[in-house]
Amino acid sequence: MPQEKQILQVPEFLTVRELADLMGASPIEVMKELISNGIMASINQQIDYDTAAIVADSMGYEVQPLKPAEPEVAPERAVTQTWRRLYANEDPRSLKPRPPVVAVLGHVDHGKTSLLDVIRKTNVAAGEAGGITQHIGAYQVMHNGRKITFLDTPGHEAFTAMRSRGAQGADIAVLVVAADDGVMPTTREALAHVRAANVPVVVALNKIDKPNANPEFVKRQLAEELDLRSDEWGGDTLIVPVSARTQQGIEDLLEAILLVADEHEIVANPDAKAAGMVLEGRVDSARGPLATLLVQNGTLRTGDVVVAGLSYGRIKRMFDENGKVVTEAEPSRPVSVMGLDTPPHAGDMFEVVADVKEARAIVAERRQAAEEATQVKRTSMTLEEIFSRFQAGEAKELLLIIKVDVDGSLEPVVKSVENLAVGDLKVRVLHADVGEITENDVNLAAASDAIIIGFNVHPDAAAERLAESLGVDIRTYDVIYQLIESVELALRGLLEPEFAEKVLGVAEVRRVIRVPKVGNIAGSYVLEGVARRNAKARVVRQGQVLVSDVGVSSLKRFDEDVREVRTGFECGIGLDGFHDFEEGDRIEFYIRERVN
Repeated sequence: MPQEKQILQVPEFLTVRELADLMGASPIEVMKELISNGIMASINQQIDYDTAAIVADSMGYEVQPLKPAEPEVAPERAVTQTWRRLYANEDPRSLKPRPPVVAVLGHVDHGKTSLLDVIRKTNVAAGEAGGITQHIGAYQVMHNGRKITFLDTPGHEAFTAMRSRGAQGADIAVLVVAADDGVMPTTREALAHVRAANVPVVVALNKIDKPNANPEFVKRQLAEELDLRSDEWGGDTLIVPVSARTQQGIEDLLEAILLVADEHEIVANPDAKAAGMVLEGRVDSARGPLATLLVQNGTLRTGDVVVAGLSYGRIKRMFDENGKVVTEAEPSRPVSVMGLDTPPHAGDMFEVVADVKEARAIVAERRQAAEEATQVKRTSMTLEEIFSRFQAGEAKELLLIIKVDVDGSLEPVVKSVENLAVGDLKVRVLHADVGEITENDVNLAAASDAIIIGFNVHPDAAAERLAESLGVDIRTYDVIYQLIESVELALRGLLEPEFAEKVLGVAEVRRVIRVPKVGNIAGSYVLEGVARRNAKARVVRQGQVLVSDVGVSSLKRFDEDVREVRTGFECGIGLDGFHDFEEGDRIEFYIRERVN
């Protein structure tokens, strides 16, 4: 790594190998950096400029665009969609329109599944007779001679889980809102996930057949609360009234999807080597490892050798959603395949390679990089680090997810933080809602590099564990001025680091031992965790803390000094300045860790 930062001229897209060559580094080192940032990529896989910049900066280089940036003609994209990266270096003359891939999201009771069932039963591609014989998590329908692929896994949790792994399967999102119920908290949450993924939205206004349906009221809600203004009102969102029960408006919804697809020029090169993403991986008792693959570029054929994440193999058989054996799958077609050595993970990218030898080598490199990166925790996006990334040119805005206790607090908190800005560094609220901080909020933050702010609310236990594993920064406040000040200081790079207490273990005093010239020693039994010599300790008696934040003066097993004692073992414990032990006392060992 150079002593001073060297400047790299990097194109908009390049392969992992090309980036490694530019830096004079090993491709394995580059792959390790990608894995630490949550991206699994092979040597020959393309990455975009922003991803290359993050990797190069961490390896000591400064990155500049290969060509001068052209003036912006459209709002800056939040993310580069996966399928655009896959065909970036293709000859434009080889690109052809492909069927759009659609994900359906919305509130749990607003009819997502019913809507999908109606579309599937009335518009199944190729007019297959009978019901679906094999569920593979996706299917294609026909409308006016054109195909549309639906991901039959509704729910923004799965949608975001895929995106957080560096993949994005959907080209269009259908947001289902009930005409008799209107915008719900889950509706806002689903839209936040869609916007974070930069996917265009079509609204399906469902249940319009119900007597209490009020579509005009819901349209006003969508416009005022979610900034989804109907094209009938001069906006740019297609809002289609439908009824899953009477099948009213289904054809109009499919037409709207195709209109949005035409507007966004969804294309691929069918003659290229196949590449795309994994929708699902599982083990079948009769067939072994199975993977559902969504082809996003090229054409996948039986006999192709595929690498998908840490899995590889030659495709022995392919099945469509009806269980029918197929020999090839063109762009946007989902297929279930046999032949991989292990089931890959949803969201993994797959690609076709020359032979099994190359596939084995790619997976071996990935596994080596993954093993070497196992101790590397995902780089957390903390408030303190935002300013550093801004100075390095890696961030232009601070993304926040805000949760509050009551409706009355929501608008003041959101408006207060949205008005904060330091120079060119802005604040954007990605999602704001009432309620405790949940795993859904953490997943959205992890996938979007956002910070979670809680006002008079706290994360539940599951969310706290997930945030720790994903490196997501959660800040909670009970005074609005402290919240605003904290965000403002972060934008100015002045925020002091915070530390949190982590309990390592608990020991129970079973016997008090008097040692001449030393004092009392606690003969103890470690109930859980580990008693550690270099930790801090506190003594708790009948729920009351007698003393805390004291050092451990001695820790012994029999007559031997030790560094730590684990669960189920006895030991002698001495504490600095405290000797008033009693049988039944509990000694808690803890350390302070930096949390930002």
